[in-house]
Formats: sequence, structure tokens, C-alpha cells
Amino acid sequence: MTVDLLVVGKTEPEIAALVEIYTKRIGRYVRFSVIVIPALRGGAMPEERQKREEGELILRQLGVGDYVVLLDDKGSERTSMQFAAWLQRRMATGATKRLAFVMGGAYGFSQAVYARADEQLSLSRMTFSHQIVRAIFAEQLYRAFTILNGEPYHHE
Repeated sequence: MTVDLLVVGKTEPEIAALVEIYTKRIGRYVRFSVIVIPALRGGAMPEERQKREEGELILRQLGVGDYVVLLDDKGSERTSMQFAAWLQRRMATGATKRLAFVMGGAYGFSQAVYARADEQLSLSRMTFSHQIVRAIFAEQLYRAFTILNGEPYHHE
């Protein structure tokens, strides 16, 4: 299985360095990459138009058989242990060749992206910048793999 994180816009250098650390660590368990969807240019674009245009760019990156999880504040919350168990079940089915986690832009997702998604996951009830969530999610994905492999990274 391949796991990808799709993000809109470039990542700040300091955060990108942290994401890269976890990307390498995750690579010991599964093929993982961060796919950057270019940020839209054009100044003060209306919110709905920006979501729609970003949505079109996101949808172009998704394949027919991909299992798509939106990282969205309206999604379900899981503990790290629950997320690891969920990941194990997804991998065990064998039906999913690519697991795509998607972070939208500043205004979230278009209705077309919500319609394409298989589920939504919230990382916290708190609000974080889209930049820092990249690092938080990469760390949680790495943590899940260490839990599944019985490694001493996670303490519960």
C-alpha cells in the first residue's frame, strides 16, 4: 500500500524539515510521500471560488481506487491507539492500494471534494495552522506505525 499526504501550498522551510524527518521514518514501514498542490494566485478570490478551484486541483490528484481521508475539523477524532488500529484494518483489507490523506486550503474543501472522500478525520478540536498540521499529522502517522510494530516510541 502507498500512503500519501496531499497538501495545498508550499510548506515553510522549518516545518518542511520536520515533515521530512517523519517522511523518512514512515518510509521504513510503507511507501509515503507528501504531494504539494500549488496554491492559487490571484489576490482576493472569493472563498467559494477558491475552494472550488482548489478542489478541482485536489480531485485531479486522486485515483479511482484511492481511499480518501480528509483531514477536517468536522471529522471523527481518534486517539493515537485508535488511529493505529484503524490504519491496521485499512492495510489488512488489501482492497486499498493507495491511502490518500488530504489537507485543504485555508477555507477547507469544496463540496465536490467532500463528495469524493471516504471519510473525514479531525486531529483535534483545537484549531492549528495548515502549516503545523502537516508536521502533526506526519508525526501521528509515524507514531501509528511504531504502535503497530510494537516499538517503544509511544507510551500509554
